[in-house]
Amino acid sequence: MERPWLKHYGAVAPHLEYPTCSISGQVLKTAARLPQSDALSFMGKRISYAEMAERIEETARAFWGLGIRKGDRVLLCLPNLPQTVYCLYGLNRLGAVVGLIHPLAAEKEIAEDLRQVGADTLITLRQFLPKMERVQKEVPLKHLIISDIDDALCGIRKWGYRLAVKSKFPPLKKAENLLLWQDFLKNGCPYEAQEMPAEEGAVILFSGGTTGTQKGILLSNLNFNALAMQTEAMSARQVEGQRLLAAMPMFHGFGLGVCVHTALACGASSILVPRFNVKDYAMLIRKEKPNFIAGVPTLYEALTRTDYLDRTDLSFLQGVFSGGDSLSIELKRKMDRFLAERGAKVRIREGYGTTECVTASCLTPDHEEREGSIGLPYPDMDYAICKVGTTQEVPYGEEGEICLTGPTMMLGYLDHPEETAQVLQTHPDGRVWLHTGDLGMMDADGFIYFRQRLKRIIVTSGYNVYPSQIENVLDGHKKVQISCVIGVPDSYRMHRVKAFVVLKNGKEPSEKIKTELMEYCKKYVAKYACPREIEFRTDLPKTLVGKVAYKELEQEENH
Repeated sequence: MERPWLKHYGAVAPHLEYPTCSISGQVLKTAARLPQSDALSFMGKRISYAEMAERIEETARAFWGLGIRKGDRVLLCLPNLPQTVYCLYGLNRLGAVVGLIHPLAAEKEIAEDLRQVGADTLITLRQFLPKMERVQKEVPLKHLIISDIDDALCGIRKWGYRLAVKSKFPPLKKAENLLLWQDFLKNGCPYEAQEMPAEEGAVILFSGGTTGTQKGILLSNLNFNALAMQTEAMSARQVEGQRLLAAMPMFHGFGLGVCVHTALACGASSILVPRFNVKDYAMLIRKEKPNFIAGVPTLYEALTRTDYLDRTDLSFLQGVFSGGDSLSIELKRKMDRFLAERGAKVRIREGYGTTECVTASCLTPDHEEREGSIGLPYPDMDYAICKVGTTQEVPYGEEGEICLTGPTMMLGYLDHPEETAQVLQTHPDGRVWLHTGDLGMMDADGFIYFRQRLKRIIVTSGYNVYPSQIENVLDGHKKVQISCVIGVPDSYRMHRVKAFVVLKNGKEPSEKIKTELMEYCKKYVAKYACPREIEFRTDLPKTLVGKVAYKELEQEENH
């Protein structure tokens, strides 16, 4: 197979050497080499690599004290906190597998994730305890560890948080399986480190795959370490000693793979942002002066609309990266102007990837961009455009399914061998390729162009929402006959979730039923995936074979 993109690499080697250690092994090597450098920054507190390494070891001892051993699986339901980092790498030191999920996930989703992962230990924040108590009625937990923001703070910030926020939480009810973070750490004991092989599964992230039903994606130590080396090579800048603003959440491949692991594997500092709002984010940019920022198009749309960065010198920026959703040509132009007007010497660079290969595997090069293109493949990542439903490559300039292969490709879907076999296919060259379910094109120079998704999916604020999942929930309501969910254009979120609902005979549309359906959805799906709009219909358009013609509804909304 030809690789026309290689001629554009310039100084970037087409082949890289990858660590043979675990993800914790790679990060602790960096800590041993740069003990006094900043590893993390959280709400004004700087944490050195030496301190981070100590906290990782402390957390590993605490999990060992709970009885966690090699091969066990533990679920983290946390935002971007230092504790999330310590748990990830501490568990990896024991040879345990870590699943990460959205803290705002609905109870039913969390229960299903626990079943899929096979975990009986979960770590979350105090504010989510009432939800976890209800989850336990479906899936009993052996250990429920409760942390809080103030566990990562010190001094006046700690006391301020306790007075302003924590004092409003209801009193904790004692439970045999409940452990507060500090008590959890006190119960630690010496442990036996288990250096995981590079090819062994280390992390489980969640995605909808090709069918739209959420499933766990098993990713190896090599997947993450290779991504770190590739991202460093493609950044075209020195990463060590630089500062990266990590607003993308760690339960997202982009947030975990690029904003945290790449930074820590390569000697940079990751500035952890537990929750995004544009004012605080803008203030962080002004105060922390990060060298790299990475986010979804929604984040950049919000930045271009705010005046919090007016008259701010952004010349300290060395890289601005967009992923998680398509960056429109209009938004790219707007963001490039925004950067140039504030003294930045860089332009926004768009990447493309899937959770099935952690995150990005293709990026607009630093030295050349082509309008509408998502760039060139990462080192050691091969791309092919295949005729849909086959392993047959199409000529340059023709559209087909985007397929890729390389060292960041997943091990597979948890307990879904049939869908794993659908997505990971052996091609005529004898190698296994990932079929992304996305339609695209490659030009004769190797630049990749994303066209559209073959699988039915809505991307809102960088999060994947699967319409069939929401429809299954709505259709389960006693007053609903049938529903159809689509994404409609939104100037801020790119798309918002809208549901069309036909009620059962005898039920009349009303604001009361609309509110009832909204509340019903919140019990079963994450907040970001809930419909923001419900429209009642007496009937829904159908295809010739009797299926709901969702494309007709999309066309109605787009015109």
